[in-house]
Amino acid sequence: MRVLAIDPGYQRLGIAVLEKLLKQKETLIFSSCMTTERNMPHANRLARVASGIRSLIETHKPEALAIEKLFLATNQKTAMAVAEARGAILAEAARAGLAVYEYTPLQIKMAVTGYGRSDKRQITEMVKRLIAVPPGRRLDDEYDAIAVGLTCLASERL
Repeated sequence: MRVLAIDPGYQRLGIAVLEKLLKQKETLIFSSCMTTERNMPHANRLARVASGIRSLIETHKPEALAIEKLFLATNQKTAMAVAEARGAILAEAARAGLAVYEYTPLQIKMAVTGYGRSDKRQITEMVKRLIAVPPGRRLDDEYDAIAVGLTCLASERL
């Protein structure tokens, strides 16, 4: 099973493609961060997110999309923008006919670290222990996306 995993954002999205074949360990196929520019009009930023997701689906041919559910932030303007980005992502997944799995931050932390109040550092360290991550600099969003994918592969009967 191949899963496109997303840590949603508006300015920066964490993206990972993971695969798990029968009776084999999870493999990281691809990970990155997608960005949108602050000076772009709102609609263009959402279009950038949608086209980027469409391109990833066409390139990596996942069978499912795993995405983090929106956590209510104190900044409502940011929360709305992230919610709209999630909408663009979910629309592209539906267009491609992907199964969609959504997880709360608590579910992801429990699946990856076994502790629902883990911090970013703990998640990053456990991701590195659970799956081979090629060397190189990665942002937290990228590790979060990998954690979303690991949660999906461990939780769902795919």
